[in-house]
Amino acid sequence: MKSVDVLILGASGYGGGELLRWLSSHPAVKTLRGTARSHAGKPFHAQHPNLRGLVEGSFEATPDWAALAQSEAPVLFAALPHGELAKLWPDLQAEWDRLGLTERLTVIDLSADFRLDPAWVYGLVDWQPERMRGARRIANPGCFATALQLALLPLAQWKPAFVAVTAATGSSGSGAAPSDTTHHPTRATDFRAYKMLGHQHEAEVLRTLAIAGWEAPMSFIPQSAPMVRGIFATAQFPLPPGVDTVALRAHFEAFYRGRFFVRIVEGSPRVAATTGSAFADLGVAARPGHGAVMVALDNLGKGMAAQAVQNLNLTLGLPEWTGLRTAGAYPG
Repeated sequence: MKSVDVLILGASGYGGGELLRWLSSHPAVKTLRGTARSHAGKPFHAQHPNLRGLVEGSFEATPDWAALAQSEAPVLFAALPHGELAKLWPDLQAEWDRLGLTERLTVIDLSADFRLDPAWVYGLVDWQPERMRGARRIANPGCFATALQLALLPLAQWKPAFVAVTAATGSSGSGAAPSDTTHHPTRATDFRAYKMLGHQHEAEVLRTLAIAGWEAPMSFIPQSAPMVRGIFATAQFPLPPGVDTVALRAHFEAFYRGRFFVRIVEGSPRVAATTGSAFADLGVAARPGHGAVMVALDNLGKGMAAQAVQNLNLTLGLPEWTGLRTAGAYPG
């Protein structure tokens, strides 16, 4: 198995902590380092107490590119706030060029900065996974976008005339820094919609569906749910005549056959069954002319860091479950 040396930019946030958790026990990871300017010199467990006694190391103020350039297989995970990596990109490339690192460095970005950039491979693992093999620039999908695409891609062959999607997310999806609308105490006993018909993840979803041959007329209402982790999405759409629940389930099972981390379940999926894992659970329902698909996943797991590790596995030619074959914590 090929060994890699990993650096995480922005390792103090929730995504960075999840990457540290998964990568610290990954059999292909030889060294693991992480940066966080405001926490420089502090051990990883100062920000991520679940890692105490398990993940050694401290946050570094700035990345040591010269050290990474000595690696035979250097890997960078960027877990920075949206917009930060794109802002740094020209200077980073200049430094990597100077060190002879640019062409050898695998970059997996967890932000939205390059998801629509055709020069980057869009890292939706369960859609055409062969695209990731050997890729050097991978844009990890958004959490909502992952859930919605898993629900909708199997429908592309039918091209429904309309799709209505609602999706609820936990507070961790807004990051570690609280705001008036995302701070958990303001949402712990509340439920509301936000960014109605205008969420930024729609563009990712619509582009992928267009590549699959479906210009999907989709409406999307995201919702803020009183939970910490998780996404639960429901898509409703017209069905062709004769497609019942049994046939719809069989269609989804065939579409995701061989995709280890997509599980087709009876009835409704449950967020708690996916918490802390790399799994996405899908359930379907149908009545004459009308269908529904439900998706549950962990927004920090399959919707973020665990999918990023899947992308690493595929780019290295490893089985996608390497370092990730773990059940979630139930009850969540």
